[in-house]
Amino acid sequence: MGGGFFGEKFTSMCLHAGTSSFADLVASCAPDLLPGAAAAVDPAAAAQLRHGTTIVAVRFGDGVVMAGDRRATAGNMIAQHDIEKVFRSDDFSCVGIAGVAGIGLELVRLFQLELEHYEKLEGRTLSLEGKANRLSAFVRGNLSAAMQGLMVVPLFAGFDEDAGQGRIFSYDATGGRYEERPYYAVGSGSVFARGALKKLYSDGMTTDEAVLLCMQALYDAADDDSATGGPDLARHIYPVIAIITVDGFRKLSEADAGEYARSVVEERMSSPDGPHAPLRPPA
Repeated sequence: MGGGFFGEKFTSMCLHAGTSSFADLVASCAPDLLPGAAAAVDPAAAAQLRHGTTIVAVRFGDGVVMAGDRRATAGNMIAQHDIEKVFRSDDFSCVGIAGVAGIGLELVRLFQLELEHYEKLEGRTLSLEGKANRLSAFVRGNLSAAMQGLMVVPLFAGFDEDAGQGRIFSYDATGGRYEERPYYAVGSGSVFARGALKKLYSDGMTTDEAVLLCMQALYDAADDDSATGGPDLARHIYPVIAIITVDGFRKLSEADAGEYARSVVEERMSSPDGPHAPLRPPA
């Protein structure tokens, strides 16, 4: 995470670690390296930093799917066409970020190290609930920076091995943690993505159906939100899609994600507003 980590003080702390929390270890010897420790920032300057946008997650029969678009913006400009916003946090969970990209990426790296550090010291993994709680503490630690415009809001999902099902957790800027059922979206295009999810979701979806639903939701978000990027067929840039089941974390290849993206784009050529959920009259 930085050159200071390899100093004498940090090495000494690692050899005498009294906590299974990597974040607590860093806080005791190099607190300036934690997210949220940045100096005061001009809000106008903060608005020009790279921002990630829309992330969606859907529970299905065998687990959970998370997907994120690839666009990063800086003010009113497209800063990057192929940023990744969905990451493996461990074998049975993933995290997506919306907000200031630089701080979000640091938060994800710290979270990954936190889970790995805990597993090495304790000899077991945290429960999914425990992982969600640890991430909540990291988001809370960024509160002062968030109040200056350096907002990061993650979306966390994973397969709960104890409950035998996928679960989704959202957060607010204060670190408040909320379990979402059966789908959720964060980021600037989330209101449009959630509309698509609400319209098209059904219980007992298969993996293919859940992935396709996420792709439809991101397409609708990109259709109405300029900060969300849709599938870029010319550049072969497609949403990042992660699937977590009892078998663990799996990220779709670019080729596989492209197949889903192209099927949605082809459908929208004849039906620009996308599929419609059937209305069922009362029995």
